[in-house]
Amino acid sequence: MSATMNFVKFVVALTFLIMSKKKPTPRKPRTRGAGTYTEAAFWAMIRFTLREKSRYWKPIALCRKNHRRKVQTVGKRWKYEYQCNNCHNWFDIKDIEVDHIVPVGSLNCAEDLPGFVERLFCEIDGLQVLCKECHKKKE
Repeated sequence: MSATMNFVKFVVALTFLIMSKKKPTPRKPRTRGAGTYTEAAFWAMIRFTLREKSRYWKPIALCRKNHRRKVQTVGKRWKYEYQCNNCHNWFDIKDIEVDHIVPVGSLNCAEDLPGFVERLFCEIDGLQVLCKECHKKKE
């Protein structure tokens, strides 16, 4: 019993020693939203909200519509298939993504906002349909 007790004491002491050597990282100041958001969290929320609203941008739906055809195979459940602009193969809607030809970029401060919005809400000539594989390669 004493060997087990000594081992437990050793583990507890070792854990305490390891934990005491870790220096706490300083917290980032919460300067936005009445002290609820850090600067990075604030811009992440703005970026997320803009991207979420861009899903309903009409040129995105038109881009998809311009790159579709009726399914050529009999017995398929979906009605349309979409052509990738890069590999020119045909895919189901769940396997394609509408991509910005000019990357939207980052949004980390107020100076980035006008350019980010301009590139995010571009017209149909700034968009293309890519399959998920080609879109991964582009990133």
